[in-house]
Amino acid sequence: VQLQASGGGLVQPGGSLRLSCAASGFTLGYYTTSWFRQAPGKEREWVSSTSGSDGSTYYRSSVEGRFTISRDNGKNMVYLQMNSLKPEDTAVYYCGRVKVGTNYFLQLNYDAWGQGTLVTVSS
Repeated sequence: VQLQASGGGLVQPGGSLRLSCAASGFTLGYYTTSWFRQAPGKEREWVSSTSGSDGSTYYRSSVEGRFTISRDNGKNMVYLQMNSLKPEDTAVYYCGRVKVGTNYFLQLNYDAWGQGTLVTVSS
């Protein structure tokens, strides 16, 4: 079981990035998958999730309307399209797989994590 996050980089405020999370060793479509982020000096926080059962999507309030999570089950991929980026979005972003039957919001309910990809929003 492996997740690999990619797509981070340096972008100016107001810009866009698309993060990718590639899954291997399991069928991503069966699982709820999420993005978390960890800013310098802060705890890791939940950003967004996409349900494995019905494709429902969920967002933290500070990113709703700017970020879009999506999945391509055929490619075993999850994406996070980030628009209108702000300096406070600067963080290392991680994708994670939720254990079946558990809540996506708690980190203890995750059994696989990607290695993280750094997003820096700065002029």
